[in-house]
Amino acid sequence: MEYIKFGHTGMDVSRICLGCMSFGNVLPGWHQWVLDEDNSRPIIKRALELGINFFDTANVYANGTSEEIIGRALKDYANRDEIVLATKVWGRMHQGPNGSGLSRKAIMSEIDKSLKRLGTDYVDLYIIHRWDYHTPIEETMEAMHDVVKSGKARYIGASAMFAWQFQKALHVAENNGWTRLVSMQNHLNLIYREEEREMMPLCKDYKIAVTPYSPLASGRLIRDWSESTHRSETDLIQKAKYDSSAAADRLIIERVASLAEKHGVPRIHIALAWLLQKESVAAPIIGATKLSQLEDAAGALSVKLSTEEVSFLEELYIPHPIVGAQ
Repeated sequence: MEYIKFGHTGMDVSRICLGCMSFGNVLPGWHQWVLDEDNSRPIIKRALELGINFFDTANVYANGTSEEIIGRALKDYANRDEIVLATKVWGRMHQGPNGSGLSRKAIMSEIDKSLKRLGTDYVDLYIIHRWDYHTPIEETMEAMHDVVKSGKARYIGASAMFAWQFQKALHVAENNGWTRLVSMQNHLNLIYREEEREMMPLCKDYKIAVTPYSPLASGRLIRDWSESTHRSETDLIQKAKYDSSAAADRLIIERVASLAEKHGVPRIHIALAWLLQKESVAAPIIGATKLSQLEDAAGALSVKLSTEEVSFLEELYIPHPIVGAQ
């Protein structure tokens, strides 16, 4: 495993991050393809064996049960001081008033609940999951600053927003002397590159660590076009993200397969190598439901793409509707 400094910080993270949305209890209104605790623990354990020290979850994943599963597993298998543990806040956790969002009330309540589920005194990275249009960003950033100063988080980051929103949050924190956002978890892969227009240049300029989610386009980049899985058949979010551009995306997916054959490696190596060669990318977030997926992802670090190969993968891309920022 390779490690890298996390943006403009001194923290070391593995170049592969294990995304934990795949773990949790199957609940009404949540993904039906998630793994229960018995099936999640071997994947978490194998990630640690491979040298992965970066784990990403969220309070809203399977209504908190993802946090519970990852917390118990890391307590049993890992040295907490070596682990970089991230979770998020924003999503709806209960019905009625104050059940979601980025108000001071919600943030202060949800960090304590997340820490309890994770079984830890602090998270290494506390992430704004989405932009809250109903709360002043000044209120949000001051609350996130106070979470850090209370010792409940080491760093703070953001996810899935427009570049102007991220810039505004950065400015508000800087202008008030509050804790600075150090990471951006955005939607980026070979068949969704809209983030390259504004967000990626912004992150490069500010030395922000980028941790792309959906780096494999929910698996579309790494399997035959005709192949289906339980997730591909039941994941409605995946369909909403990619079905509208499927015809154009298919040509890029075929190029991934072609280049993988040329290198003699699994397709996942090519899809991840393309991300890893980007200057601001610290660690793509891999959501594994099989041990082989995790092992193949770790192997991508050995693949280096030439400039010509990067162009070969990129040249057929067409503009896509915005997915993620909202």
